[in-house]
Amino acid sequence: MKKIALLLLLAMVMGNKCANAQATQKSNPVHVKLQADKDNAGLKLSPGFGAIKIAGSLGPTRHIAVTEQGDIYAKLLQTKGGKGILFLHNGKVTNSFGNYDGTGIAIKNGYLFASSDEDVYRYRLDATGKVVDPNQPERIITGLLSRREHSSKSIALDNDGNIYVNIGAYSNSCQEIDRSKGSMGRTPCPILDSAGDIWQFKADKLNQTYANGVRYATGLRNVVGLDWNTDENQLFVMMHGRDQLHDLFPDLYDDKRSAELPAETMYALHKGSDCGWPYIYYDQLQHKKILAPEYGGDGKKPGGEKAQDPIVAFPGHLAPNGLLFYTGNMFPERYKHGAFIAFHGSWNRAPEKQKGYLVAFVPFSNGKPSGEWEVFADNFAGTREISYPSEAKHRPCGLAQGPDGSLYVSDDVNGTIYRIIYTRKS
Repeated sequence: MKKIALLLLLAMVMGNKCANAQATQKSNPVHVKLQADKDNAGLKLSPGFGAIKIAGSLGPTRHIAVTEQGDIYAKLLQTKGGKGILFLHNGKVTNSFGNYDGTGIAIKNGYLFASSDEDVYRYRLDATGKVVDPNQPERIITGLLSRREHSSKSIALDNDGNIYVNIGAYSNSCQEIDRSKGSMGRTPCPILDSAGDIWQFKADKLNQTYANGVRYATGLRNVVGLDWNTDENQLFVMMHGRDQLHDLFPDLYDDKRSAELPAETMYALHKGSDCGWPYIYYDQLQHKKILAPEYGGDGKKPGGEKAQDPIVAFPGHLAPNGLLFYTGNMFPERYKHGAFIAFHGSWNRAPEKQKGYLVAFVPFSNGKPSGEWEVFADNFAGTREISYPSEAKHRPCGLAQGPDGSLYVSDDVNGTIYRIIYTRKS
């Protein structure tokens, strides 16, 4: 009897251990020893980091979201086989749904949120991070302006039940005749009534329109990369700067200055922020806001006294398409709370050499940049020098953080997804 009792006690102990191990595995889903690809998936990385090619040939993959279980949702710029959202498990597409194009995708409070160029939807997730009914999404926002140029709707969510949507300006600089040499700007710019803004809506209310939303920030030509900084409880965005200074005003700007200006800019927004487009741009060489030539500027005259200053200014025409504040524990401490930015590369650098096609990092401390920006991951475009964006092998677009703290990067040329890890020495 003693022997039987001992065996029963041992079985109970082992059963509890197995249950605890399963619970630990569920709450901490990625404790597997990771090994980077031998060539780091073709990327050049900061020392101590490695890269794994998770998937390829997915289609034009824009923003991505990673579940607590380590699975990936990817939003396609154009549908593939009639579907615009892909679900990847262990690097394989196991489901696709959503019959609309678009860019934005995010996970928050048990829901997957995704955008087309006119609407925003949400899908309820089950306990394993899978969409419960992919064919029956709830439409929470509808009727957003889309006029081809800057039509993608990127999204971010805060911790108070709000969703923020970029509505890009359907213009370069609000000229009377868009992108026409010497055409002057319209005052006030009529585009800003419904575009060139970030709008705030409720994340759980159905069929909202502009009438239900709030213009949270304005004067933003186009924002593709944005993120809610949970440390500061604040929205941060990356704006695409305007184009064609030389083409439109050749007497004021030469080719070189036009290729370098204006800066790509990061803003820390608050309700009521005005970042100044189209009346000004930020010159990272002179370190000041400059009155746009469409509004009487000459490349030197300052402007926008009441417009918000950027907190980081990058070189011109790198096209920032992804922004993510790092909260994980895999990377060294200096990366904690800092910002990663995916630069897509732009057509408007000619005749200068192409730049961008990289992921940059900005260290942060107490909600503010604490050092100069740096290149974190490079060589997405390939090893040879390129003259046009169409020659790039890959163009980084979306960023997401995995449950273990690894960084995922999407590419919207060939649909590659990379996973960047920190390769600690054993």
